[in-house]
Amino acid sequence: MALILRDIALDLDQDEADLPKRAAAILGLDVARLQQFKILRRSHDARHRNRIRKIFTVCFACDGEEALLRAHPGGRLEKWSPPAPTPVVRLPRRYRVLIVGMGPAGLFAAKRLIEAGADITLIDRGRRVEERVRDVERFWTSGCLDPVSNVQFGEGGAGTFSDGKLTTRVQHPRRHDVLQTLVDFGAPEEILTDARPHVGTDRLRRIVLNFRQFLAEKGVALHYTSCLTGLEIRQQQVVGGVINDRDLIACDALVLATGHSARDTYRMLGRSGVQLDNKGFALGVRVEHPAELVNRIQYGRFADRLPAADYALRYTDRETERGVYSFCMCPGGEVINAASEADGLAVNGMSRLARRGAFSNSALVVTVRPADWEDQPCGGIAFQQHWERKAFAAAGGRFLAPAQNLMAFCGRGGGPLRSSCRPGVTETELREVLPDFVYHGLQRALPHFDRQMRGFLTGEAVLIGVETRTSAPVRITRNVSGMSVTLGALFPAGEGAGYAGGIMSAAFDGLQTADAVIRQVSCQESF
Repeated sequence: MALILRDIALDLDQDEADLPKRAAAILGLDVARLQQFKILRRSHDARHRNRIRKIFTVCFACDGEEALLRAHPGGRLEKWSPPAPTPVVRLPRRYRVLIVGMGPAGLFAAKRLIEAGADITLIDRGRRVEERVRDVERFWTSGCLDPVSNVQFGEGGAGTFSDGKLTTRVQHPRRHDVLQTLVDFGAPEEILTDARPHVGTDRLRRIVLNFRQFLAEKGVALHYTSCLTGLEIRQQQVVGGVINDRDLIACDALVLATGHSARDTYRMLGRSGVQLDNKGFALGVRVEHPAELVNRIQYGRFADRLPAADYALRYTDRETERGVYSFCMCPGGEVINAASEADGLAVNGMSRLARRGAFSNSALVVTVRPADWEDQPCGGIAFQQHWERKAFAAAGGRFLAPAQNLMAFCGRGGGPLRSSCRPGVTETELREVLPDFVYHGLQRALPHFDRQMRGFLTGEAVLIGVETRTSAPVRITRNVSGMSVTLGALFPAGEGAGYAGGIMSAAFDGLQTADAVIRQVSCQESF
């Protein structure tokens, strides 16, 4: 047996080597009794800026553990068992699975299924990650968009150009499996213990390359610039996918993990009889502050001794009963032009592993409901496209993001437009490129955000629009077995299916979808 002890606090100038002594003092033990001592979790407690502390959870073995547990009731000290590895399940026969999309859901589904003995074909409409990086850099430099290879499409998925956050509110049983896989493929080991792990866009690219090599060595057939344009259906069962309007890949199951921006795929699915349901999302802008300012607001005099600061802000607009909140905060990062269509512009945020950029940014978004658009399965997509086209037109169609000084947006003067966004920004009255309820919701929320973070409202900050791709506006409805409710052997997965939001939850859903495929095969074989 082993024990776990939570909430061990150290001052910033105390070394982690002092943890065993501190744990022993809390428990009233001789430190020599603590064996196999290991840190499970690290975080910072910055609630009191005059005394920011490091907080740890540890595990260890000790003689007399049952007596020690009785002496320290209350939950701070508990029994602990290391996470059990997920058992490998072998399929009863060679089963052909076509997986569409090389984001986290598709990659982790492929890994699980190839280990089970499936015959996997993995496709993506975009290019290999190293080619994709060059295409995106060319776009950010010249404004020349490649509709096939961009921030949204290509190997690694949209998360490849992000902060690489690995946080999730879901206490999933495979959390350790996913994190360990990422470490095996090149992520820093700190993600196993950090309370708010991230890998940054730079390390994510390396991870994707190693993931590709692993899958290729295991026999996965990888196809790029291969877009799913149709379904081959027999007796209400998917038996193949049509690729680029000409090639057919036959399969026994199709895992659909396209991500939230494959708008043509949603429309094709609707024409094919797949049930699509409207789903709410959020829409707004990016706010960008000097990173030094955010660090000072959050950490005070300790700002130069801690990693780049993040924040989370939330407000309920009483006039509309909509949530207004920060989302996908990128400390020491940059605002990125995340367009994927020739006549529309959307923005997002990105950080590197070190988070040493001059600016910090976050989405500030307002909830959008299906009632806000025309009642049709792809009405949310049309709603997104409408505002993306408005943003694109604001700069005369040159992919310059519309931007406004934060104080000017609040009607309190103005200031310069300093932004990391490439190929650039253009000064715009943001009310021209936002729905009224979003514009006014942000205006009402900002003073409340300033009360939560004194100094947030400043002429040093800029708002950049529009942030529309927070999540899919569509859900591809699936039943309890993980299949589409209207087509057999079609398994929707991840963010694009409307069942995940972020790298970790998409990976979890990919694994669960792979298990659904395995169960389906096993069920078929039992008859």
